[in-house]
Amino acid sequence: MNGIKLLILSCLLAVAVSGAVSAGSDRNEPIQAIPVSSGYNKAKVELGKKLFFEPRLSKSGFISCNSCHNLATGGADNLPSSIGHKWQLGPINSPTVLNATFNIAQFWDGRAKDLKDQAGGPIANPGEMASSHEAAVSMLQSIPEYVRSFNEVYQVDKINIEQVTDAIAAFEETLTTPNSKFDKWLKGDDSAISEEEKAGYNLFVDKGCIACHNGVGVGGGSYQKFGIAKPYKKDTKTLGRYNVTKKEEDKYVFKVPLLRNIELTAPYFHDASTWDLAEAVTIMAEYQLGEKLSNDDVKKIVAFLKTLTGEQPSITYPVLPPSTIKTPKPNQN
Repeated sequence: MNGIKLLILSCLLAVAVSGAVSAGSDRNEPIQAIPVSSGYNKAKVELGKKLFFEPRLSKSGFISCNSCHNLATGGADNLPSSIGHKWQLGPINSPTVLNATFNIAQFWDGRAKDLKDQAGGPIANPGEMASSHEAAVSMLQSIPEYVRSFNEVYQVDKINIEQVTDAIAAFEETLTTPNSKFDKWLKGDDSAISEEEKAGYNLFVDKGCIACHNGVGVGGGSYQKFGIAKPYKKDTKTLGRYNVTKKEEDKYVFKVPLLRNIELTAPYFHDASTWDLAEAVTIMAEYQLGEKLSNDDVKKIVAFLKTLTGEQPSITYPVLPPSTIKTPKPNQN
């Protein structure tokens, strides 16, 4: 236990130093407010939005990025694991796309270095969209409106997968959720959160949750083993970061999830083992911190976590261009 506490204290010290020099909030806290961004390439973002909602990128012509990262439900699908081609169930809970730009890397195991790298994965994954990069590009190239859009953004006549993933990433970078109650408090509005919510935040810091869940995303900035204080035995098959590094010490190590909008994204953890945010807090305290929290403490921390729900992106559903006679036909086999 002493080793765990020492690790937490050292992390807290590093976070405090980082928070002291970070811009974006008026209060000196280890969590920073989400900045309200502008200045995006509007044509690229609009193209990326169409591609995000484009089911013809999948073999079946049915599955889009939004299928697993539904922008109407917190940027996730609220399922234990996503449904892919021919009703295949994915091996892991789908994380939210909202605020994913603040992640150190993408996927639970961090195998994609950024949003662009991540965007190409599901298209060619046989258990997800089950297409190929070549087939996806061929589909887009067969539709004159897409050819014109790619020419406008990238000044090319021939589309390639690099441009496709770049455009999707550009759209996803806009999917942030600023102006949460907690962000308003960070910016100096004392009335933005209640005394119970403030007490929950103080517990969140004092108990050590803040060591991993900090920064703009309230997480997403590091990798941690699930089961620091005691082994997590509910799922011993999902090896996490080990699949990328092949290092023994990376077994059961995962990217720390973002806690922004956490009340919207049940079920929780990589294995979707609980739908109850209070239970998730209790499990985290037990397995990561070696703490047994009282019901009252859990209630207060949950109240704080709900203040992290920000303004959801206002998305007008895009009208996609029609297929042509050259467009590959859907294949559900």
